[in-house]
Amino acid sequence: MTRPNAHPARLISRAALALAVVLALAAAVWWMGRPKPIPVVLKTVDRGRVESTIANTRAGTVEACRRAKLSTTLGGRIEVLAVKEGDRVKKGQLLIKLWNDDQQAQVLLAQAQVVAASKHLIQACTVAANAERDAKRQNELRAKGFISAQAADAARTDAQAKRAACDASRADVAQARAQVHAARVDEGRTVLYAPFAGTVAKIVGELGEYSTPSPPGIPMPPAIDLIDESCLYVKAPMDEVDAPKIHAGQPVRISLDALPGRSFPGHVKRVAPYVLAVEKQSRTVDVEADFDHPETVGRLLVGYSADVEVVLAVRDNVVRVPTSALQEGNRVLVPDADGRLVERKLKTGLSNWEYTEALTGIAPGEKVVTSLEREGVKAGVTVVADQSAAAK
Repeated sequence: MTRPNAHPARLISRAALALAVVLALAAAVWWMGRPKPIPVVLKTVDRGRVESTIANTRAGTVEACRRAKLSTTLGGRIEVLAVKEGDRVKKGQLLIKLWNDDQQAQVLLAQAQVVAASKHLIQACTVAANAERDAKRQNELRAKGFISAQAADAARTDAQAKRAACDASRADVAQARAQVHAARVDEGRTVLYAPFAGTVAKIVGELGEYSTPSPPGIPMPPAIDLIDESCLYVKAPMDEVDAPKIHAGQPVRISLDALPGRSFPGHVKRVAPYVLAVEKQSRTVDVEADFDHPETVGRLLVGYSADVEVVLAVRDNVVRVPTSALQEGNRVLVPDADGRLVERKLKTGLSNWEYTEALTGIAPGEKVVTSLEREGVKAGVTVVADQSAAAK
């Protein structure tokens, strides 16, 4: 009598088992087909320093405070080459002398003319003094009535003429001395002396070759390139948009390609008063920066490439997020407890390429996504921390 009742029970049990299998298969299908979490790079929001800075648009250059590209003012054959490239020279030291025998001859001729004019001066002034004494005696005799007034006037006129001849001879001496000076100036146009102490960077020309100065409008290479390495600074081009924010005295950080991984404190020395327009490049303003402690930099070479980062403002111990985490409108993506990305709107303050000050919208310890360039990264998706990227 129990068998008819057992059959429906078995049917119910089988149906339940089949339903469980179907649900398990559905769950497996869903699990296999569900969107996989996207691996992203997460950075922790912390407190620290944030600076507002601007940097040069193209590489800057280490420059010397004094650098002279020297040439003689006259052309000629190089007779004396007193230095070689790399030599340290003192102020006033001879660098180059051109053949100038003709100028030397002119100096000697002018000096001889000075000697001759001086002799004529002595002669003329001696005669004038004697004539003046004679005129004085004639005037005394005229007062006593021994000679006529005409004779006394003639003696006085002769004395005056001889005194004028003496003065003319003195003027001849001055003229001859001026000619000596002019001849020496011409001679000096063939000789080159160091205007300051420094290092000879380059020499154009060899002993016996002809040296030619630059005529107006035609650039020619200088005979001597002299550099004073005791004073160096950095000149860097800044975008014209940033130029109004820069002024003398602002702190800067200077980095050099020749000294990687290091930066040196400095300050803005000068901002150019004009905009430089370079063809096919943006308009820039040259900014000059001095090292605060040049002795710590070591030996620099003029021409080293350098970068200048001008510090506009500084905030210490503020909440900061990586600048790479910011989207348009100051939005960031933050993972919730389930790994789903949630969009946050921040109010920001100072910012640079590394960090941005977060005034509101996020707290220290929270994580933000910095790999925004990865495909599929947006609000609402599930993500997982990319451990391989975090380890780098």
